Parts: sequence; C-alpha cells; structure tokens
Amino acid sequence: MSVQAPSAVLLIRPRFFTPNPETALDNVFQTHAVGEDADAVAAAAYAEVSEAAAMLEAHGVTVHLFDDDGPGRPDSVFPNNWISTHAGGHVALYPMHTPNRRTERRGDIVEMLKHSYRVQDVVDYSGLELDDVFLEGTGAMVLDHGARIAYVARSRRADPIALERFCTNFGYEPMAFDAVDETGTAIYHTNVMMCVATDFALVGLRLITSAARRAQVVERLSAQDREVIDLDPEQIRNFAGNAIELHGKTGRILALSERALANLTKPQRRIIERSCEIVPLSVPTIELAGGSVRCMVAGIHLDRRSVLLSPAAAG
Repeated sequence: MSVQAPSAVLLIRPRFFTPNPETALDNVFQTHAVGEDADAVAAAAYAEVSEAAAMLEAHGVTVHLFDDDGPGRPDSVFPNNWISTHAGGHVALYPMHTPNRRTERRGDIVEMLKHSYRVQDVVDYSGLELDDVFLEGTGAMVLDHGARIAYVARSRRADPIALERFCTNFGYEPMAFDAVDETGTAIYHTNVMMCVATDFALVGLRLITSAARRAQVVERLSAQDREVIDLDPEQIRNFAGNAIELHGKTGRILALSERALANLTKPQRRIIERSCEIVPLSVPTIELAGGSVRCMVAGIHLDRRSVLLSPAAAG
C-alpha cells in the first residue's frame, strides 16, 4: 500500500453544524446560508456525513465515525485541523487559531486510537495557543509522507514557529510559500489549493505568488514521478484541490466532493483515473463552512493492533 493513502479515516458527524462566524474573517470559501433554517442546515450536514461514511465504507475504507453533540463547535466536522497520525505510531494535536474551535480536540478519540492502533506517543502542540501561535494540522500543511515534505501556504493559521517544531519532531522538510486568490487574499489553508497523492498532485500553481517558489514546488512534486495537475483559480474556489487519496478494497481511491469533480476537466480526470477510482461525495451543506471532503477526513496512518487493548490498558 502507498504510504500516502491510508485505509482508515476519522469522521465527525455534527448535530449543530453551521458556518462558523469566527472563521469567516479569513476564510473566503465560506458562504452563509442566508434565509435557511438553522435546524435544517444542521440536519443536512449530519446526513451528508452519514452518507459520506457509508460511501467510503462501501469502497473498503475503515471509517471511525464519532458524533458531536456540542452546540458550541460549529466546525467540528473538520477534525483534520486538530489531529494527525503518522507511521511509527505518532499522533499530533494542534493549536487552533479560533477560540471556539479549541474544544474540538477530544480525548475519547485519542483513546480510541490507542485502543485500536499502535500509538507510541502523542505530541501536543495545543499549549502554543497561549502565545498566539497556531498550526491547524493537515489543513495548514499538505504532507508528502513519502518524500517527507510539508507544503504550507503562509497564513496566521500556519505559524513558522509551530511549523518548525512539527517538522523537527516528525521528520519533515518544510516548504512554505505565499499563495493568494484573484483578489489578493491569502489562502487560509493549504489543503484547499493542494492535494498530494501517490502518482499525481492537484495544485493551484497560479496562486503561488513567487515564480521561483512555484517552480520549486513543481520540481519537488515531480521528483516522486508524480504528474502535477495544475488547477485554475475557479477550480480551487470549487474545492477541486480539497481531495484525499485513500486505500480501499480494490486499490486506491480519490475522495472529493461532487462539486469538485464537476469542475475537473476530462483530461485531468483521466490522469487521476490512471491510478485511482474517483469517489465523489455529496457535501454541499458542509461546503458552506469553507471546507470540503479533505477537510472532513483525518487519515489514520497507524498500524492496527492484532489484539485490541482493554480501555484501561490503552490509557
């Protein structure tokens, strides 16, 4: 199996989903559901996660589905921002920029991982929040697990101090760059403009402001015999870069939203389909919050335990 494509994932199914007003200041991908009933929006998001989990399971991906009943966590559907897992049994917990997102970190999920997978250590960076230092997980970083490179679009959600600590602890080389949309607004999370898969990469190259850095990104991605698929700004706006490669029962799949797939060209799809089955998920309500399928999925890059621990032993 490819180290880039995990066969298990974590999903959070929220009861009180809504576009987060505290994150709207720098997330231009957000759209408020004007005139929509709040309960109806929340119910639609709950159903979309349920259907996404069922679709991934049908393709052979192991899904750990947790419910969130907390009314004060509107973005809890995006767990990849606060937790990541890594080969060798390592788990990282991240400092979150927005105060109402900091309670999304859940001890019961960490304990599930310890119970079901081989976890050697948990590195908790959340204390950096006290110093206004933030690094929002695999939203802020797009990780090439094979080449050990962390691609990062600079923003206040990706502090260089935290990035350096993560890369030192986990053995990644940081590759940071400035990226902006057509209005000059900084891209808030790298994973809305970039997806690194085993044999291809989706990336909004034109959003990277430095031509020299853009060339370096292409060079590093291509060094792993990947084909680089350049996404235009409109495709980025429609979440075409917010995808994740997973390993299912018949091989690798690329999970992305129906909206994202509709904005890929036929030649781009053909490149993807050389190595992956495309699995579109219907998440239009969740996309109102400024994130799509990649934001929803926290990949589990850990080895399963052959014999599960008791809860006491796992703790």
